Amino acid sequence: MIVDTLENLEKYTSLNPLFAQAVEFLKSQYLQNLEIGKTELKGKDLFVNVAQTKPKTKEEAKLETHNDYIDIQIPLSGIEVMGYTPAKACIPADALYNAEKDITFFEGLAETYVEVKPGMFAIFFPQDGHAPGVTPDGVKKVIVKVKA
Repeated sequence: MIVDTLENLEKYTSLNPLFAQAVEFLKSQYLQNLEIGKTELKGKDLFVNVAQTKPKTKEEAKLETHNDYIDIQIPLSGIEVMGYTPAKACIPADALYNAEKDITFFEGLAETYVEVKPGMFAIFFPQDGHAPGVTPDGVKKVIVKVKA
């Protein structure tokens, strides 16, 4: 897991061959003006989801992992608290994987929580269990899905 400010996002382009294209897209947009929905940048390998989340408590935010994608999550309209637990520590270890949606959900609360404010981002890799979306009011956010 990485948490940083958007001004430093370019520093992470060497982590994945598709990150440079993702960063180029994000820098070319006024993110607040992006419409809710999905934009494909490179087919199924790189796409952007803009979502409006509902209010969620830590108890309601389920830990999840993705086998095939890296998430770059950027809250736009407010502070979003995101939980983190290494995937190998998520319970149960044999939780069912949904290949169609590339997601596994786990039980319990995350080990650590971090506030991600507008102007910041979080990157979650396949080995990162994460529980996003903890907000009292919900947030508009950008989620870039990058083929791992």
